[in-house]
Amino acid sequence: MEFLFKMFKLKISVYVITLLFSLVTFSLSFAQGYSISGIVKDTLGVPIQNVNVVKKGTLLGTTTNQSGFFEFKNTKPGIYTLEFSLIGFQKLVYDSIKVQNNSVFLNVVLRETLIKAEQIIITAGRHEEKISELTMSAEVISSDFLSKKNLFNVENALRYVPGVNMTEDQISIRGSSGYSRGAGSRVLLLIDGIPFYTGDTGETIWEIIPTSQLERIEIIKGAASSLYGSTAIGGVVNVITKRISDHSLTSVSSFLGMYDKPHFDEWDWSDRMRFFNGLTVSHSNRFNDFGFSASLTRLEDDSYKQSGFSKKYITFLKADYDFSTTSSLSLFFNSLNKRGGSFLYWKDSKNALVPPDADQGQRTATNRYMSGLIYKNLLDQKFLLNVKTSYYLNKWNDESEAGNRATSNLIRSEVQMDYSFNDKSLLISGVEAMHADVRSNIFGDRNANGFGIYSHFEQKFSFPLIVNAGFRYDYNKLSSIKGSGAISPKVGLNYKLNPQLTFRTSFGLGFRAPTLAEAFTSTSTSGITVKPNPLISPEKNLSFEIGADWNFKEIIGAEINFFSNEFYDLIEAGIDPADGLVIFKNVTRARIQGFELSYNFSLLKSDLLFSANYTYLYSRDIDLKRALKYRPKHSIYSSIDWKLLNVDFGIDARYWSRVEEIDEELIDLGLVKDGKKRTEVIVFDLRVGYQLPFADFNSKILLNADNIFNYNYVELIGNLKPIRNFSLSIEFQF
Repeated sequence: MEFLFKMFKLKISVYVITLLFSLVTFSLSFAQGYSISGIVKDTLGVPIQNVNVVKKGTLLGTTTNQSGFFEFKNTKPGIYTLEFSLIGFQKLVYDSIKVQNNSVFLNVVLRETLIKAEQIIITAGRHEEKISELTMSAEVISSDFLSKKNLFNVENALRYVPGVNMTEDQISIRGSSGYSRGAGSRVLLLIDGIPFYTGDTGETIWEIIPTSQLERIEIIKGAASSLYGSTAIGGVVNVITKRISDHSLTSVSSFLGMYDKPHFDEWDWSDRMRFFNGLTVSHSNRFNDFGFSASLTRLEDDSYKQSGFSKKYITFLKADYDFSTTSSLSLFFNSLNKRGGSFLYWKDSKNALVPPDADQGQRTATNRYMSGLIYKNLLDQKFLLNVKTSYYLNKWNDESEAGNRATSNLIRSEVQMDYSFNDKSLLISGVEAMHADVRSNIFGDRNANGFGIYSHFEQKFSFPLIVNAGFRYDYNKLSSIKGSGAISPKVGLNYKLNPQLTFRTSFGLGFRAPTLAEAFTSTSTSGITVKPNPLISPEKNLSFEIGADWNFKEIIGAEINFFSNEFYDLIEAGIDPADGLVIFKNVTRARIQGFELSYNFSLLKSDLLFSANYTYLYSRDIDLKRALKYRPKHSIYSSIDWKLLNVDFGIDARYWSRVEEIDEELIDLGLVKDGKKRTEVIVFDLRVGYQLPFADFNSKILLNADNIFNYNYVELIGNLKPIRNFSLSIEFQF
């Protein structure tokens, strides 16, 4: 097995290049035929972009451009059915489209709706499917929400998703994670389906994702190891980038914001107002079979905390080339260059926005570069070949006394094959491999290797019942630690009792291999010393979910989900009582259970929308008989949206109950003074947007007021979250 990994490390680049050129040469040229095309508009006659258009019974699909236009070229004579769907609009099906001796042009009108049942996502089963047909829970964040909230970091958008908690930059879906100081994640981040995590710590770097280039964010709640492997034991977040424009399109967006004064005068460490600002410029165009989209973002933040300042540059490039109507090659490049201060814990509660004296003046520098290739070939209308390969270079260092630094290289490659037997049966299979090489004074010079093979089958019955089942085998090897493998099976059912009521359930096993950071970290920072644990073992879980969706006349929507997760050898950071040092170790047994309730209501022809969500979480360390760290028992999310002519109003509210368990050891050792001071989270945000009435280009202006009551709270001990702040942004497209 180790010999195979070494061969993979030496020859992966040659294999990938050879495979891509072979596939391009093998691409089939379909005979010329007729076309099915059209324009999709809303009820006011405004063209809608990014509408999913699927030719039912095949694997063919497309999306509308900025003019609402779509087209299926080279269509053979026959009778076809097209399905149109987009977040916030009712699904529409066109039956009996007859192509005989001429092409067909359609004028399609979609109506707005609050109900999410007909939204199309691709993450849950690695192919396009409606949320109403899933066997597990899912949420979708639209690009419109990101724009309205002036969210320039995906991390902040996830704070408004039911069942999701963020502790600083670490995501937890249904209590899957606590806080591990950047080492490892149980939720897998994807960008257009390509895994996106660092090769050393395995952490997710949210700030590298350019939010201005996103079409939507898909969140799968629950273990997805049977399809995505080790890192997806707690769920998946897939960011889908925007479709490249069919004509020249330039976008400019800019914002300026400021932080209010702290709630207490003694916290006011600065003699001036603290500002933050950003600018994004992007351009997209297509020339025949070649298209590209590029953007540059600059973000600058003075910060409300001393030493919390930062300056970031984010670049994004996406290009594609259509070899034929059935085969294409896509390239993307994403980078983050960041310089800033470092704020881990406060000095004490009377100096909540100032770091300890020993941490004053600390700086960090980060440079991250991600590139990927995606090759797709529809060998016929039932067989799709999808090849993905990526390279992620991650370099960071801090200028503290410890002088921590690391450089990691992560290479991945995957081949996926989809075969549609008919419009009711689909088989998806694939194989992937990865190699990570790390050079660091924290982890040492290490490497990690892994590969996985998976298969997933879905069958639809006319009852209507949907059954899917799949499994995945993964093998992982961390440097000098003995390699380990695991099989992750999963089965799911979806039954539509009537057009309004749908039941679903799923059951599966998952596993997660420890990261290099969890096994080999050896460092000291801010008074905290971490030691390695080469005896650390993979963790496993057994997950179960059952839920129901109910919709009434596109006006009311309700959803309930019950979930249960049994974790074995769960990896958590803790203090070794023998020497008082931090160590990543296996918690023998953990249990996480709970339920979610969601309610949506629309009035005034969907111009007034209301949503509310409640999550109850029961998380226990079975051996120690206490709650797991940083998991709030109660969470509530609510929002109100009102559209009046060209003006949008919105209110967003978040509540998390006071977490029961935190890092008490760090407080007892005197490393975090007043660390026990914490409370529940109660945050209200306001937003107003105005669509400017310019005929030549799309433009809007947005005003946001976040944490309007200036509520003081922490997610991680000794680290106050943003105080009240205001921002004004403007966007242009021409």
